[in-house]
Amino acid sequence: MELCLGTVQFGMDYGILNQKKPSLLDAVEWLDYATQNGVHAIDTAKAYGTAEEVVGLFLKKRTIPRDKLFISTKLLPNILDGVESNNYEKVIEKEIKNQLRTLNTDYVDAYIFHSARYAFDREKLDAIRTVVDKGYAKKSGVSVYEPEEAIACYNSGVVDFMQMPYSVFDHRMKVSGVLDHPQKCSCELNTRSAFIQGLIVMNEEQIPPFLEKAKPIVERIETICKSEGINRTHLAIQYVKREKGISKIVFGVDSLEQLQEDIRYFNEDLPESVLERIGSEFGGIEADIVMPSLWKR
Repeated sequence: MELCLGTVQFGMDYGILNQKKPSLLDAVEWLDYATQNGVHAIDTAKAYGTAEEVVGLFLKKRTIPRDKLFISTKLLPNILDGVESNNYEKVIEKEIKNQLRTLNTDYVDAYIFHSARYAFDREKLDAIRTVVDKGYAKKSGVSVYEPEEAIACYNSGVVDFMQMPYSVFDHRMKVSGVLDHPQKCSCELNTRSAFIQGLIVMNEEQIPPFLEKAKPIVERIETICKSEGINRTHLAIQYVKREKGISKIVFGVDSLEQLQEDIRYFNEDLPESVLERIGSEFGGIEADIVMPSLWKR
């Protein structure tokens, strides 16, 4: 398993507290630092404001060979809504060509739908698969939210890449058996939301009113971490890292110091007994707490 630096924070104000995006120079500096310190995967998307432009500027500098990097990006959400099925491939090819120009590369390692409901549409899945056949991408797939969407991707037989949520608080993909599937097929799994937009590491007074229900859960994890003598950021990363079916952990940062800390914590393992305790303590948390898409701000 390895880290994958997410770039949504580089292209737009983001997170529970709507943190401001960094300057272009800072964002490129952080990408440089990450890729020179063991993080060789970068995730972005057309919907992330100017994030693809930031990644494109970084790639243009050529501080690391392109073939040493894993770049994933996504189409705009709902891009094929209202499009006739015989035009799916044409729309997708036009989009990826434009995105490749922005990214300053002639291919991406994974190209995925940003709309999870497309997981149930075989014609759309077949259409995005053509970017692999034409050499624009090495893998194709879907960014999913629910176990049912992931299972539909597996059953399609044409998806070889998925991105999905998984964290200390969100065990749905594990409980449903989704994380076991990569051992049975050739689909790569990347997970996101290890910190749930920072919720896992927040102090009680930082948690906004619309997440009032999360306060006792966050308090409980802080109590456990104090008793074990560990840091919540460290725990959040290591809890995901223990899953063998996951290839990459997508994570975002708001500062160079945070990036340095995350890399360090990824490389410092925690005792399995601690991770098992956490797994048993935080099962069955309601979806409207662990899924930012369901938050009623």
